[in-house]
Parts: sequence; structure tokens; C-alpha cells
Amino acid sequence: MNMRTVALAAVLVGPTGLAAAQTDLPPLLAPADLVEVLEVGDPLVLDIRAAEGAASYATGHIEGAVSAPYALFRGPEENPGQLPSAAELTETLQSLGVTLDRPTVIVYQGADVSDFGAAARVYWTLKSSGVSDLAILNGGINAWTEARLTVDQTSITPEPSAIEVSFSDEWLATEEDVQAVVSGEEAGTLVDARPEEFWRGDAMHPAAAQPGTLPQSEYFVHSSWFGDGPAIIDAEAARELAAEAGYTDDAQIISFCNTGHWAATNWFALSELAGLDNVKLYPESMVGWSNAGYEMANVPGPLRRIWQQITNVF
Repeated sequence: MNMRTVALAAVLVGPTGLAAAQTDLPPLLAPADLVEVLEVGDPLVLDIRAAEGAASYATGHIEGAVSAPYALFRGPEENPGQLPSAAELTETLQSLGVTLDRPTVIVYQGADVSDFGAAARVYWTLKSSGVSDLAILNGGINAWTEARLTVDQTSITPEPSAIEVSFSDEWLATEEDVQAVVSGEEAGTLVDARPEEFWRGDAMHPAAAQPGTLPQSEYFVHSSWFGDGPAIIDAEAARELAAEAGYTDDAQIISFCNTGHWAATNWFALSELAGLDNVKLYPESMVGWSNAGYEMANVPGPLRRIWQQITNVF
């Protein structure tokens, strides 16, 4: 057992030799770190890829991992960012065997930088549901296999848990919270995680009522937290990047995008890696906001909309 394994073992096992109730996993685990966690502890590994099909749970997963497709944590097609109710989340988490005191590791595909948003959104949902000991496998299953680690095709049926979800609003921004910032009633920075063309109103999500962004918002593209590959940067680099962007604990930061997917990456990087205390995610984001008919910025005029429709066809 090397020194890093000893350190992880000290975290996972208390001085009496019994498993500790809370293990304090770091928010990111490299594949080698997860191997060691699996050796010295008993984490719940949730594979959030599709259950079947190409590049799915069925084609190969970490041994013992439970299939927990991302769709379980999302809203309907017309509003994908919508947060499931506490009752729906309770039913989902119970069926997956999630408990408040078991370390939980989220595994995604790791196909590209956009893919990380799924893991970050599930992490945010679990943390807000009361699960405090969480980590994401950085780089996903692709990083795992690139490290020449084995996968398994045995489907796991978890033992249902008795968790009861009481969703916290500590990291949640509602429409009312956004409106309070827009109106000036509350101090805050509205950060658009989408590529610049969405913020400018040159592109839009198919489920949105119209293109544009939140009034008074700025954009910080979710892909900014990555280097040359799909693995997100470490905590030190995230703190430096957040400081360069001027993000501090002085006022709340509300992260949004189209459906709370890319925005979850910004929330994760600022909250869990950079360590800022007052970062919130607006889950419904621009699809929910625009369909509710609220004030928007950077909405193109009629002629510009016609031109966008023509160029989108060709």
C-alpha cells in the first residue's frame, strides 16, 4: 500500500478500524484515486450514462457501479432543466440505494467538455438532497479505460435505501431569486455558461421561446474550466481562474445556461473547486425563463430573426 492509499484509508476508516460515517472525498477523483477508494472503502458508484446502447452502462462499467441514467435527474423534454420534485427525487434515490452517509462517486462518459455538465448537475442535485460526501470521476469512463483499468458488464441491482429528500435551497436559484437580482433588490452576478453566440442572441435552444439572455448578465463559457481534454482543471487552477474573472464571495453568483447543464459545470468549478461560498445554480435557465415570458436581453429584432432562420436552414 503506497502513501496515497494510506492517506485515503485514513480518511475512509476511523481510528477504531470501523468505517467512518463521513469520509470527506475530494470533489474530483482521478482514475488511480478511485481505484484506491474502492480498495479501502465501500463507495456507491453511480454510472449516469444511458442504461443501454452505444457507449452505455451495458457496454462496460466500473465493477459494482449502479446504472443511474442522467434522465432520472432531469425534467421533461419541453423543460429539461426543471428540477424533479422532492417526492420524485426521493423515489429515484431510494431505488438507486443512495444514502446520506455513504460516499458516492459519479461516473459519466467523458466524451467532451460538454459531457461534464451531466456529472456536475447530478452532483449538485445529490448535494442539495443532503448527500454530502460526493466526488466525480474526472474524465469519466473514458479516462478509466485510457488508464487501462478494467470494466464489467454485470448489471447491479442495488438494495433500496430509506432516504427522504428535503431539497436545500442553499445552492438553488429560483426565478424569484433571478428577478430580485435583475430588479436590483438583491446584489448578485448573473453568469451565462453558454457559448457567446447564445449570450448574444445568435443561437437558441430548441425548447426556448426566443433567443437572448438574462438582463445584466455576463458570460463565462463552461469550457473555460478545461485544458486540452475532457478532464476539468484542479482546485488550484480553478481558484486562479475565478480570481482572474473577478468572482469572489462578496455577492452571490447565479449560474445559468439553456437548461442547467453547462451552468452546472460553472457552479461546480466555482463552488466545489474554487471554494466560493455563495454560488447558486438556476436549473431551468433560459428555457424556463423565456417560456415564462420574463424580460430578456440581446433579443434579436424581426429582421435578424428571419436571417437567423434562413442561415440555420442552410
